[in-house]
Amino acid sequence: MSKTWFITGASRGFGRRFAEAALSRGDRVAATARRADTLTELVETYGDAVLPLQLDVTDRAEVARAVARTHEHFGALDVVVNNAGYGLFGALEELTEAEVRAQFETNVFGSLWVAQAALPYLREQRSGHIIMLSSMLGIAAFPTTGGYTASKAAVEGLADSLSQEVAGFGIKVTVVQPGAFATDFGTSSSYSAPLAEYDEVRNAFMSGFADVEIGDPDGVGPAILKLVDAENPPLRVFFGTPPLQLIPHIYGTRLEEWNEWAWLSAEAEKNQTATSLT
Repeated sequence: MSKTWFITGASRGFGRRFAEAALSRGDRVAATARRADTLTELVETYGDAVLPLQLDVTDRAEVARAVARTHEHFGALDVVVNNAGYGLFGALEELTEAEVRAQFETNVFGSLWVAQAALPYLREQRSGHIIMLSSMLGIAAFPTTGGYTASKAAVEGLADSLSQEVAGFGIKVTVVQPGAFATDFGTSSSYSAPLAEYDEVRNAFMSGFADVEIGDPDGVGPAILKLVDAENPPLRVFFGTPPLQLIPHIYGTRLEEWNEWAWLSAEAEKNQTATSLT
């Protein structure tokens, strides 16, 4: 059976490839972008199967209207893809308040508003699949990635709780955690004004990732189809192989450190009155 999708950030990158993959097999897609004209080619190629919507995901009321229009136009809503977002890079001291707030407004609150707008429809039909785009950097922080990592870590937390809250309604949730892909992510990201004091740290980080394998983004379309068609999709899944090489090492290091300092963890609660969580 064909599916009806709502995809944010469908003008380029992963969002565009997700939309094309769904449309090419006969699904219907509400494709959103900040500028509707960037969706013209999709409409010319796939016709009435596309509902092009101009949308700023930071505007909660606008998001609600877009989701409602999608359901009214197609009469259904099956897959919601929270793809809209961008990167923010800079050492913590370099980040401005405006930059960090804008990052969270798009990456975190945008995803929250879309999920909240879609949930009443998905709950009523007792089915659906919400895809949250995170990143390898959502679970692994490096120098100058703090702003972006913090936003994607927040998305991870929202999705984890959401998956537990809506399982009883038949709604599935998956966090997609991509590695590095040959998209325009780097050029569309935001970079804080650099301080010379962090040049050495910044250069060391960049050189350390110079040999990281860059994925072909043409593969993400078929991958997302397999994900939404799975009877029991995962809560989390990597796109690309670098995360599979890097993240287990990071988690192993964390476990070792927690165990090494377990004595202090126990000491911290000594001679304290136990309290209930309820």
